[in-house]
Amino acid sequence: MKVGLIGIGFMGRGHLDQYIRLAGENSSIQLTAICDIDEQKFNGIFTPVEGNMDIGSKSYDFSAYRLYTDYREMLEKEELDYADIALPTYLHCEAAVYALEYGVHVLCEKPMAMRAEDCRRMIAAAEDNGKKLMIGQCLRFWPVYEYLKECVDDARYGKVICAYFFRGGGTPKWSFEDWLVKRDKSGGCLLDQHVHDIDMINYLFGLPKGVCTSAVNVVPGSGWDAVSTNYLYDGMVVNAQDDWNLQGGFGFEMVYRVNFEKASLILDRKGALTVNPNDGRPFTPELAPDDGYRREILYFADCVEHDKPITVAAPHSTMETIRLAECEQLSADNGAGIVMLDA
Repeated sequence: MKVGLIGIGFMGRGHLDQYIRLAGENSSIQLTAICDIDEQKFNGIFTPVEGNMDIGSKSYDFSAYRLYTDYREMLEKEELDYADIALPTYLHCEAAVYALEYGVHVLCEKPMAMRAEDCRRMIAAAEDNGKKLMIGQCLRFWPVYEYLKECVDDARYGKVICAYFFRGGGTPKWSFEDWLVKRDKSGGCLLDQHVHDIDMINYLFGLPKGVCTSAVNVVPGSGWDAVSTNYLYDGMVVNAQDDWNLQGGFGFEMVYRVNFEKASLILDRKGALTVNPNDGRPFTPELAPDDGYRREILYFADCVEHDKPITVAAPHSTMETIRLAECEQLSADNGAGIVMLDA
């Protein structure tokens, strides 16, 4: 399984960490080529990342890989099984469509694209060329969220009454040419960070009837930097919030609180999940090892190698996440007005 990694910014280096680990385990998944427009990165010159997740922060020896600054050249010269795209969001559609049409499978970082219409182009390119496309919505592979999904699907604790999700951290000031804090390139906090919880809500409960999103802009030009969305479902209260203005050593946090008829599930900021049965003692469930980044790569590679359909993060489902995000954007732009989703 020969892989080409396109982009070694913050998340790209997070993917690189996983491929290095896999190589050390003698995995059949082999990273053979890396592409990045910024050649300085191949000399170990990276923008430091402070106050966020502890990924992609190592020093690297790039001598084991063939290096490129143009992914088109990389695809032409390498015989790849799949391309792992970790470029800025506004480049996802262009790069994914090119790679799919060239004839390689594509694993692309989240969010899928800036607009649902771009997602449709990506899906069409995959289907027309008989290639697999998956978006790295990593929470779908994260053990504490996998457990929540199982509880929702099998109703072991009854129906969901109320669900709350939050994530937040410092303003991302480490991106190449500051693309993360430019609304037209990242979509701001709403599309870059909050999209994780948008996707999880879509994955857990399906699309809501509508959304109501209040938001504020803090960083000039970056779009919405703090958001709170109410999702309109029958018989269930669902809210998700995000704030990437949490400075002063706050670090990074992702939490949830989901109340079922017979128990509540709470994920705290330390990553500990507790199940609180209504008629029993709290307990910590047994979860799968590893984080979502590794698990999504292993899942996708297995689907490619054995020609299995993508079901956990099917591209049509992740496209619906972007459609939902567009509705939230419209609601926020209109002063928290309710936006109904089309059937």
